[in-house]
Amino acid sequence: MNWITRARVKVDRVACPWLIKKFVDPDATFFFVPADQVMAEAARLGAIPYDVKGVELGHHGQACSFEAILNKYDLTGNPALLLLGKIVNGADTDNTQWNQPEGPGLQAIAEGFRHLGYADDHAINAAEWIVYDALYAYCQEMVKQGRPHGAFKD
Repeated sequence: MNWITRARVKVDRVACPWLIKKFVDPDATFFFVPADQVMAEAARLGAIPYDVKGVELGHHGQACSFEAILNKYDLTGNPALLLLGKIVNGADTDNTQWNQPEGPGLQAIAEGFRHLGYADDHAINAAEWIVYDALYAYCQEMVKQGRPHGAFKD
């Protein structure tokens, strides 16, 4: 499947492709285009738009696009992915829905990746996915320890 979103990726637009490749569509192809071209290019490419205003796999209320994908693709039975969704939400929004303590750290890391001089959004994604691998491992460990809300929340 083809997937498309806005260029100049940061939190949700890196987390979503990671989630899609790992749990939804291992053969996914991603396109990053200017915001005003997403819907036209989605139609032209037969691509699924995500993290764009007004689409199914976008922000709804206080939920971020990562959480929309978790819901759409029935991934909510995985408590480690639910925790990761709360962390992504905390980094990508004002963090008032979950007040997830790990969120601001992920936001800082994501911002840092934007300033490392990567050639394009594909390169940022390729480099940054190790962060999401590590966060997912953290989330799995938290669930295993009986801390499904993370190490820093009661």
